[in-house]
Amino acid sequence: MNETISHDRRFPPALAAVAQVEFDYDDGEGVDFEPYRAFDSAEETTDWLCLWTGNRELGGDAYRIFGQDGAGGLAALWCVRPGQPLDAQPVVFMGSEGEVGIVAGNLSDFVWVLADGFGPREAALDWEREPRPDAALADLAQRHATTARRPAREIVTEAQAEFATYSDDVDALCR
Repeated sequence: MNETISHDRRFPPALAAVAQVEFDYDDGEGVDFEPYRAFDSAEETTDWLCLWTGNRELGGDAYRIFGQDGAGGLAALWCVRPGQPLDAQPVVFMGSEGEVGIVAGNLSDFVWVLADGFGPREAALDWEREPRPDAALADLAQRHATTARRPAREIVTEAQAEFATYSDDVDALCR
């Protein structure tokens, strides 16, 4: 793993902006996402990953946890692109019941997913959900995104194709 990435815990500007947003759950019809104002510490991430997988030999360097859903599932940047900054890393979801999924190929695409009305859990796992565009989040995305606006389903499908083995890779870590 790239040393710059493995130790970088500075919140990218787009995540700092997302952290200021209050997401409306709307009795299950809205977005179930609670963004953090900073990444979990390396120690917290390692402890959580070891408990979640049952594998005490893991380290948490590959993840930067930046939010959760109401059930305790976590949204994170997955640091798998060596030499690339945090905002170029894919966004993943790891659910409280063992669900996993790719949300977006990078942080820029993630803010477009949010603008389309999908939180991390909904984007990774709920394909039946209809988009619910949010004008304030679209404005946030326009200020921070470096990628063009696209529908959330297109972003998620593209990222899931790029990281098609993610679920299997995570399963292989579990004991």
